[in-house]
Amino acid sequence: MDTTLLFLLALAPILWLIVSLGILKWPGYKACPIALGLTAVLSILVWKMSVIDSLTAALEGVALALWPITLIIIAAVFTYNLSVQTGSMDLIKKMITGVSTDKRILVLILAWGFGGFLEAIAGFGTAVAIPASIMIALGFEPLFAAVICLVSNTIATAFGAIGTPVITLAKVTGLESAQLTYAVALQLLPLIILLPFALVMITGKSVKAIKGVFFVTLISGVSFAVPQLLIAKYLGPELPAVVGSVCSMVSTIIAARFFNGKSGSSQKEYQIEGAKANTQQQAISLRQGFMAWLPFILVFVFILGSSTLIPSVNQALSRIKTDVPIYTGEGAKPYTFSWLATPGTLIIIATYLGGLLQGMKFGEITKLLVKTTKQMTKSAITIVSIIALAKIMGYSGMIGSIATVLVMITGSFYPLIAPIIGALGTFVTGSDTSANVLFGNLQAEAARASGSNPYWISAINTGGATAGKMISPQSIAIAVAATNLPGSEGKILASTIKVCIVYVLILGLISYFCGPIFGF
Repeated sequence: MDTTLLFLLALAPILWLIVSLGILKWPGYKACPIALGLTAVLSILVWKMSVIDSLTAALEGVALALWPITLIIIAAVFTYNLSVQTGSMDLIKKMITGVSTDKRILVLILAWGFGGFLEAIAGFGTAVAIPASIMIALGFEPLFAAVICLVSNTIATAFGAIGTPVITLAKVTGLESAQLTYAVALQLLPLIILLPFALVMITGKSVKAIKGVFFVTLISGVSFAVPQLLIAKYLGPELPAVVGSVCSMVSTIIAARFFNGKSGSSQKEYQIEGAKANTQQQAISLRQGFMAWLPFILVFVFILGSSTLIPSVNQALSRIKTDVPIYTGEGAKPYTFSWLATPGTLIIIATYLGGLLQGMKFGEITKLLVKTTKQMTKSAITIVSIIALAKIMGYSGMIGSIATVLVMITGSFYPLIAPIIGALGTFVTGSDTSANVLFGNLQAEAARASGSNPYWISAINTGGATAGKMISPQSIAIAVAATNLPGSEGKILASTIKVCIVYVLILGLISYFCGPIFGF
């Protein structure tokens, strides 16, 4: 069949998602199963997959969607719900508004810094679900909280889940990990500095919103960018986002204390309603603050303690697994269910422990977990459909058909569109890691064919994937679940896609012009 026709047919499920979610405003749990059905039919009729191969590819996607992805989302929302149940969230709100009552600064601390930290240590939706939930509790509009957390959850995904995307990219391409890590950090450097300004402007709905918080915003970006670059260059892919996000949070809080409030009445329009009353109440003791944050502290300790940074623990937990053959086609490998070495399980255990230490009974915590699981039903349908769709597209060759045509028509200008391919991968799969699996090797080969540096172009796949994260139906489904806005997928996509386009354009220019400057 003609290559161009294959390209257009392969795009059909993606175009359906864009039309149904963005134009028709369908909820994800209705639009995505239709896209899955269309993909399965095309894989069988056009790409000549057997019916059993197509079905088992989808079934493997269902397994991945349920364990670990949906599990992690449920776990993240469970942690938040427990904090509400125990009253800890009220104390957390007072502590945060004690730093600042300015919405712009709270966005930088929560969505940008704290969200980046959660993405760095856990990934899989925690960076959207938890900060968005806290922001709503503080008084932000749910739709705004969803959008701002999606836009924020970009940069850190490159080194998310303790460096998994870049580690995977190195394995897929056969390129050296240290060079790839440094290239990714260099490419993202300008965007890390620019994105906090974009977040402030989105928060204030105007460029004028930067007035009064310019230095705080600049410090928030620079304090993330510089440590991330240094860690990437000298220590590898595991810790850049962890260190960068923590440095950004601390620096933003210190800068807010120093600069905030010096711009006078111009800041009044950005104040959280009722926040002033919160700050005037009795001071919170160190012990009260520690107990309020305890479930989140335990989440951090459990995930970091079980990561590859502590090999003995990681290896012990990783042995508790079950390998199940699911996909029946060429290149099939058993799917591994890791029962303990997954963030979802660890977050749930940490939350149970945190709730018990805060005085809740085991039965009460269990009832809350069941309630949270029921709350996620519609979002689970969306996520399962999207991941199953992605598996069929990957195994059938549909993804390859799209990317191959893009390479053919661009020639030496390929670096300009390389980030678009990465963004496409994350749009379809919802994962930077999966985007690297799908397109990493293609990008390396295309770089060699177009005379570009394979390290530089492979790395830009990861950068592009961070852009696609904010418009991915899977990510949007997580945001919808966390903010309890079923049916709002179209509105959220309409807001995030504008930022995504600018983001990808900047990455394309960096990809095309900056490689030789940095020695790539």
